[in-house]
Amino acid sequence: MKVTRIVSIVEGHGELDAVPILLRRIAAAALPAGAVDVRSPIRVDRRKIVKAAELERAVELAARKAGAGGRILILLDAEDDCPAELAPALLRRARAARGDRAIRVVLAKTEYEAWFLAAADSIAGRHGIDEAATAPADPEAVTGAKEWLTRRMAGRSYRPTRHQAALTKTFDLDAARRSAPSFDKLWRDVTALLKPGAAPPETPP
Repeated sequence: MKVTRIVSIVEGHGELDAVPILLRRIAAAALPAGAVDVRSPIRVDRRKIVKAAELERAVELAARKAGAGGRILILLDAEDDCPAELAPALLRRARAARGDRAIRVVLAKTEYEAWFLAAADSIAGRHGIDEAATAPADPEAVTGAKEWLTRRMAGRSYRPTRHQAALTKTFDLDAARRSAPSFDKLWRDVTALLKPGAAPPETPP
């Protein structure tokens, strides 16, 4: 069976452990018959990656790490930027750097942790989260998802390097897809990347 290799470019230290877990979970759910090799991510500070040449350097490194036919996912927090504007711009630059690779760009709105909020019912009572925690009506509109989690961890503080991977193993992916459009985009983009024979589209979406 042919193995599909994927390399991600991320911004946070917590995502170095969390994102491979997330990609494997999506692959197992969306493409259970596929063979996927998820390599360790490449971390680049977000303030740098949006600057000229930095993204291109990271994409070149990812392309080498992925090897011929490998796939590249760029996953960042949108923060105060509009995902619909920044993501296509980054995608154009990435494809200009390595047009021979299948690449997708996903911006979590407004941060990765908002996806935990979208599936809060599934993490309630786990990893220090209050058993009474419930998902907000619009999780991606919450300012400070990390702080939201901290307020529901009695006597503790949410720390990406300590909690992000653990919560990534636990949260309900379907619930996150229903309540967080940026997570649904991640699901669709990762599924497209990992399908056998996936090729770089001619134009950005």
